[in-house]
Amino acid sequence: MSFDWLQGLSGGFLIGLSAALFLLLSGRISGISGILEGVLEPHQPGLSWRVAYLAGLPLGVAIVAYLTPQFIPDIHIRSSWPVLFAAGLLVGFGARLGNGCTSGHGVCGISRLSRRSTVATITFFAVAAATVFVCRYLLFI
Repeated sequence: MSFDWLQGLSGGFLIGLSAALFLLLSGRISGISGILEGVLEPHQPGLSWRVAYLAGLPLGVAIVAYLTPQFIPDIHIRSSWPVLFAAGLLVGFGARLGNGCTSGHGVCGISRLSRRSTVATITFFAVAAATVFVCRYLLFI
């Protein structure tokens, strides 16, 4: 299956719509790292909605994959498990260091015209591009 720009646009629209509805209906920002942090530190209020939110992410994907298998891309991961593990740790560290992740800053923060979120998102993308360049063209990982 080849990439269809309309599918990408539709997915982006639905992500933005869900983030806006979540903010309007609950007064909360749909930042995944902040929601996960609240689950990992259960002394914070709202544990049940956080668990339900996080459980709904893979559940929603599973439902869509079941109902529309023709839209599931054939993905092949070329990196090894140790590289993927290290990358996950670095992303987690970066989200903690940046006080949020791309969903919190990129989708929710920029739409609220947050200067801090705009700078954070530009930094995320610049570091991601530099990392891909170094790994693929200098280290050949």
